[in-house]
Amino acid sequence: MQSVLILISTVIKLYIWCLILQAILSWLVAFNVINTSNRFIYMVGDFLYRITEPALRPIRAILPNLGGIDLSPVVLILLLSFAQNLLFELFAKMM
Repeated sequence: MQSVLILISTVIKLYIWCLILQAILSWLVAFNVINTSNRFIYMVGDFLYRITEPALRPIRAILPNLGGIDLSPVVLILLLSFAQNLLFELFAKMM
């Protein structure tokens, strides 16, 4: 059971890193630091968008419009961290 908990925790951590990378990449593209005409950058950006957007879309629908500021990755990271801590607490109570 502990192995499953560690696996779930690792997947959550990897997803959090993907959210962070997606946010940074979107900022770099928005400020023209990097260009998406580079095939590698486009592929990385497309991959990160495809894995993060399904989880971010419902949060964006709930959050109010703050202009150009997107707080949905921050909210999702907080929710994932809460879920991860909750899993560890529930596992500790089971032992």
